Amino acid sequence: MFLGAALYTSVGHAGASAYIAFMALFAVPPIVMRPTALTLNILVASFASYRYARAGLFRWRVVWPFMLGAIPFAFVGGGIQLPGEYYRPIVGAVLIFAGTRFLWLTEIRPRYALHDPPVWIGILLGTGIGFLAGLTGTGGGIFLSPLIIFLAWSDLRTASGVAAVFILGNSIAGLLGNVAVVRSLPAELPIYAVAVMLGAFVGTAFGTKSAATFVQRALGLVLIIAGLKLFGVY
Repeated sequence: MFLGAALYTSVGHAGASAYIAFMALFAVPPIVMRPTALTLNILVASFASYRYARAGLFRWRVVWPFMLGAIPFAFVGGGIQLPGEYYRPIVGAVLIFAGTRFLWLTEIRPRYALHDPPVWIGILLGTGIGFLAGLTGTGGGIFLSPLIIFLAWSDLRTASGVAAVFILGNSIAGLLGNVAVVRSLPAELPIYAVAVMLGAFVGTAFGTKSAATFVQRALGLVLIIAGLKLFGVY
C-alpha cells in the first residue's frame, strides 16, 4: 500500500487503480477491494490535493464542471454491488488501460491553445467517468487527465492537481454509495491508512517537482500484471 500511494501521488492521476492493482495481486476479495480503495483514495487524494494546490498546480475552473456531473453518478455506481465474475473483468480492463498508458509512455500534446472546458461538455463527460469510478472503486483520474491535456483544458503538471481533486470528490461519493448498501468497512483499514499516508508524502515530493518517467512505467507494469490477474490469465 505504501508503494501504491507513492506511485499514485508521484504521477498524480492513477487514482485507486494503484491500490486495486496491489490488492488484485494478493487476491483480495472484490467486496473488500472496492471500499478499501475508495477509503484510501480519500486519504491520499486529500493530501495530494493540498500539496498540488500549494504548489500552484490546480485550477478550480477546469475541474468543477466534471465534478458536477461525476459526483452524483459516482454515488450511484458505488451503490451497485456487482458479482465477482463481472467486477473482476471490468476492473481488469480499467487497470490494463491505465497500465498501457503508463508503460508505453508518449507525450500527450494539446490540440489547441490552453482554454477552459465548456461547462456542459464537462458535466456530460463527468457523468460517465463518475459512474465508472464509483462502480469499479477507482477515482476516474486516469480518464480525466489525458482528456483535459489533449483538449488543451490543462497543461501536464496542472492536470495532476486537477485529477487529485476530481479523484477525491468521486471517491467520497463512491464510498458513501457503497457504505449505504454494504454498511461496513474492512477491519484492516487503519493499517492500510498509515502505509498510504507515508507513501503519499514520498510520492507528492516527487510529483510536485517533476514527472519521473521510470516511476510511471513501473506503475504501468504493475497495473497490467494486476489487470491480467483479474482476467484469470494466471
